[in-house]
Amino acid sequence: MYQPPHFREDRLDVQHALVRAHPLGLLVTNGNTGLIANPIPFILDATASPHGTLRAHLSRANPQWRDFDPAQEALVVFQGTETYITPSWYEAKREHGKVVPTWNYAIVQAYGRMRIMDDPAWLMQQVTVMTSAQEATRQEPWAVSDAPADFLASQIKGIVGIEIEITRIEGKWKVSQNRPEADRQSVASGLRGSGDGDALHMADLVDNKGA
Repeated sequence: MYQPPHFREDRLDVQHALVRAHPLGLLVTNGNTGLIANPIPFILDATASPHGTLRAHLSRANPQWRDFDPAQEALVVFQGTETYITPSWYEAKREHGKVVPTWNYAIVQAYGRMRIMDDPAWLMQQVTVMTSAQEATRQEPWAVSDAPADFLASQIKGIVGIEIEITRIEGKWKVSQNRPEADRQSVASGLRGSGDGDALHMADLVDNKGA
């Protein structure tokens, strides 16, 4: 990933926080048929390895779990908040007009070799942990155990697990750090004025990274 120094985010806890907040990662692997990419929800176990370990599952009908080279790294891309930035927000536009549009975003890319996990107990644990994480904030959370045991057993037969021990991880927070202070302030103000949820989150990122 292209990494200008002022956009680079190397803090592992910050990278992990984005993965947890945006767990639908784009899994990219290379195999006999070339590159394959699928959006897959992941669980991150930060304690399982130095950079963390990713766990997920795929449908058995999905060819990606068969057609990949285990000797090559897999890539998982976690896309965080992203927004268009209009040059109309820049103070520089009023000063000299030499400005152009851009896009702000936060993103994490995790690399590691992928392993297939085909043990029913592992799969049940993975599905349970993932579901619990997503249901935790609901007033009446649904649990995997709410479904009949025979039905769950049949569903488990239809999936395979994957595990990726992260061997390298990169974060990039492109949130107007390269702009003058006056531009950063006006960008944050413009984003908040839009009222959009993603824009409000980006405004906070602009404020925090620009400090």
